[in-house]
Amino acid sequence: MKEPGYKPRFYRHWSKDTDLVSFNVTVKETDLLIRARKNLKKKALEVVLKQRELLEKYIARHPGFLTELSPFPVGEDAPQIARTMAEATAKVGVGPMAAVAGAFAEVVGRALLEYSDEVIVENGGDIFLKLAKTRLIGIYAGDSPYSGKLALQIEPQDTPLGVCTSSGTVGHSLSFGKADAAIILAPSAALADAAATAVGNLVQTADDIQRAIESVNIVPDISGIAVIIGDKMAAWGKINLVRSETT
Repeated sequence: MKEPGYKPRFYRHWSKDTDLVSFNVTVKETDLLIRARKNLKKKALEVVLKQRELLEKYIARHPGFLTELSPFPVGEDAPQIARTMAEATAKVGVGPMAAVAGAFAEVVGRALLEYSDEVIVENGGDIFLKLAKTRLIGIYAGDSPYSGKLALQIEPQDTPLGVCTSSGTVGHSLSFGKADAAIILAPSAALADAAATAVGNLVQTADDIQRAIESVNIVPDISGIAVIIGDKMAAWGKINLVRSETT
């Protein structure tokens, strides 16, 4: 099951939150970097294995769920993670797998909140986080001059939150656009992932940025958007861009 949300893990080297314990969980295409109060790798692995099994069995019965690039209605036999993906992607007009990385990040993150009051789960550049203090998330945007120079400042009262990125120039994720980074903030990481894909698909040149933002800023629960292509950038909503600590 190839996850379209896969991207190179350059940003994993930029993290400065050394007060949390970091650990990795990898199962096939699911490649998580998790930070929490303690090492919860065993629990996280259990969640990933269970959710992957449920989703893979559903896809075996309904192969269109894997390949469809437009909204795909699910039946009564769909597991909750498939329902979450289908509902999120239907809101922005993309196929269900556009939400897979965000959905997995969130289902694992919420399970770990039982054991840690602060959890950050990153899955191919798509992030679910519940914070106890203000933290920065570095922005990687390929060859754009903004890459590595900016970060998102996330406040604990705004979490749980999904922060997801799509790119047409970085990694192997499926995008029909050329944005260096299309970033979405939403309470649902699945919705943030799906919307990032939808926005990224629309950006061929800098002239498309405004139209792309307006295509999803009307969707309920999307709280922030940022789009970067080359030396051009625009942002909308509740999104706090600051200078990265790495610069």
